Amino acid sequence: MARAAVLGRLTWRVGTVAATRDETATARTIALDVPGWPGHLAGQHVDVRLTAPDGYSTERSYSIASAPADGQADPPLVELTVQRLEDGEVSPYLTQTLAVGYPLELRGPVGGWFVWNPGGPASTRPVLLVAGGSGVVPLMAMIRERAAAGGRAPFRLIYSVRDPGAVLYADELARKRAGDGLEVTYVYTRTAPPGSGQPAGRINAATLASAGWPPEESPAVFVCGPTGFVEAVADLLVRGGHGTGAIKTERFGPSGGKP
Repeated sequence: MARAAVLGRLTWRVGTVAATRDETATARTIALDVPGWPGHLAGQHVDVRLTAPDGYSTERSYSIASAPADGQADPPLVELTVQRLEDGEVSPYLTQTLAVGYPLELRGPVGGWFVWNPGGPASTRPVLLVAGGSGVVPLMAMIRERAAAGGRAPFRLIYSVRDPGAVLYADELARKRAGDGLEVTYVYTRTAPPGSGQPAGRINAATLASAGWPPEESPAVFVCGPTGFVEAVADLLVRGGHGTGAIKTERFGPSGGKP
């Protein structure tokens, strides 16, 4: 059974685009109907493969944005949120050309360490999510899973982003702040909202201390974003007293891969 499950995750499947929606001017969510989808955990990702008519193919990895079972479809749709890179090889196609009804090859789910599961003995443990840019995508899957499962774990999200127009899932996060008890702190690195009184800058030790959980609360910590961002935040957390074993990180580079 275990070998069959592993082989299933390594199988390329052809999904069909069921819906798309723009999250920002440069990011789009793609909802896929994937026959035979084995299910996933919040925080996992998939490999996506594009093949040209001449046989050339290329692959990228993208985090899954949807909760494992969000009640929107049966079976649930698999959602990917893709940030377009102007010099990218894959992201421009996914965000500007791919349309409803188009096929898309994917393989997965992949990854079993950077995941959050609402069940088990640690289901009420506080959770701190720290996102840099599109690193919020797998963390959003965790937020959605908590809501879908009626989880009791208190969640706090610290979201570093260039400016208000670059915030992914802005409306949904606002609703979850109001209705699901999610605490969200935005850190704008370039331009803060007018009249906010919040200067632009980067996440620092004071931000993590005031908007996160203190180490004595023993929170589970998930940090996702560009490599430099993740390394800096993880270092600040450890200096602030958080144990390295409690901090899980996921990073991405300039190649257009995860998230």
